[in-house]
Amino acid sequence: MTIAPVQRTATTAWTDARLILALEEVVETELNRHLKAAKEWMPHEFVPWSQGRDFDGVLGGEAWSLDQSKVTPLARISLVVNLLTEDNLPSYHHEIASMFGREGAWGTWVHRWTAEEGRHGIAIRDYLLATRAVDPVELERARMAHMSEGFESDNAHSMLQSVAYVAFQELATRIAHRNTGHHSGDPLCDQLLAKIANDENLHMVFYRNLLRAALELAPDQTMRAIADVVINFRMPGHGMPGFERSAVQIAIGGIYNLRIHHDDVLQPVLRHLKVMEITGLGPVGQQAQDELGAFLDGLNTQATRFDERQAALLARRAAAAAAKA
Repeated sequence: MTIAPVQRTATTAWTDARLILALEEVVETELNRHLKAAKEWMPHEFVPWSQGRDFDGVLGGEAWSLDQSKVTPLARISLVVNLLTEDNLPSYHHEIASMFGREGAWGTWVHRWTAEEGRHGIAIRDYLLATRAVDPVELERARMAHMSEGFESDNAHSMLQSVAYVAFQELATRIAHRNTGHHSGDPLCDQLLAKIANDENLHMVFYRNLLRAALELAPDQTMRAIADVVINFRMPGHGMPGFERSAVQIAIGGIYNLRIHHDDVLQPVLRHLKVMEITGLGPVGQQAQDELGAFLDGLNTQATRFDERQAALLARRAAAAAAKA
């Protein structure tokens, strides 16, 4: 992206409909790039079916118990959060299909993205059940509760906010999956989540590049959308049962926390787009850029405080474990 003074455009001129039409060619280019970059993989190849056996109930198999799980307690929590997030795909599809439409390059992308995201939920659930990593009854009850609530993005009220949100959210999801794999204690789980993370990264690149084109087309509106999304960002799983408690454990365990969010999600996307270097903005865009800069400074301070508390907590836990040994 050229960081020269941009040609400002009247904010009122760019309705969602006009933006969607104006970005159609960019979407087609990014769709073609995605299809060339995406590598086919088969979920069933990462599921150890030979470990599977009947559960209790209709088939009269063995009831689930915690000692049957091979994954670490931290990974078990994160896997359930990740899977329930993926399970809400019908709501996500409805949101983006309603916003972007089902025709042309936009529609092709919406359906392709949905198909790839659906693969993630299938693969994780099959792995969890075959390996008895989680309680299948509790998992199903949590799925029903979460999907019954549906999903509506906090601040994706415009086309630009929708694009900005998914640009950050896809990278956040990639990192959550990848770190969960690293903490799982099971090499096969790590391999599976690496495949899913690769898909999520390609999704991020699609939306990030689309956001770059939007910045060039409508810089003030896009800067405002980016600031709104970053300042109010929440992961899509925030409405699931017990999410807050799970999120705390995931944060302390180092899978996803404020430091990771600031350093590995927000900053890479913003740096790639050179958001803070753009000049020539109008009043709306300049105010949004200033707000974004102030927010990032504050978030970095919060992340540093979290790092200190996390280190102290882990040190206490280590001391307590040593004392018991």
